[in-house]
Amino acid sequence: MAVELIDELEAGELSVEFEGEEPRVVLEWAIERFSPRIAISTAFQIDGIAVLDMAYEIDPEIRVFSVDTGRLPQETFDLIERLRERYPRMQLELLAPDPAHLRRLVARKGPNLFYESVENRLLCCAIRKVRPLTLHLAALDAWITGLRRDQWATRTNIRKVEIDHDHGAIVKLNPLAEWTEEEVWEYVRARDVPYHPLYDRGYTSIGCAPCTRPIAP
Repeated sequence: MAVELIDELEAGELSVEFEGEEPRVVLEWAIERFSPRIAISTAFQIDGIAVLDMAYEIDPEIRVFSVDTGRLPQETFDLIERLRERYPRMQLELLAPDPAHLRRLVARKGPNLFYESVENRLLCCAIRKVRPLTLHLAALDAWITGLRRDQWATRTNIRKVEIDHDHGAIVKLNPLAEWTEEEVWEYVRARDVPYHPLYDRGYTSIGCAPCTRPIAP
């Protein structure tokens, strides 16, 4: 049976309460409140890996999910295997796009449609990533992300506890909201947490292979 979800008022009060607290405090509260209908969402970038490591210490059987779009680099799957060895009890689920939707997309637009226009790139993301994510979240009461305020200008106001109105008003938790990129890397290196090898080759954001590239220092 699903637990009673919180409303905007309680989410705001909790965000104030958790401001200044370490991510682990938020995770402990969330896991106790929403288990088993809570999961970590990760694309196996550095932030998601840090959250996974923290949550695993609290609940080794924490649910974790990621979307296998069908176009991920091989290095992502290599990292997944390393993480499975490091965290053997985590409940990892790789989501996949609907095969029928994917077949229709490729038949109409070709396999590399994203190179042709922004509209095509958004369409590809919708089929390969957004729809599987939306379907999965429909079965949860809360989800945990690695979002931080310093990542993009549009994220400067994210709270540690939010109501996700885009996904059925479930609870969205951003325990790393206050952290900087430097703090995340310090945590990962101090804990010797496996991280994506493409970071060491100049990548700063890692997603699908065709849409991700390294940048100059």
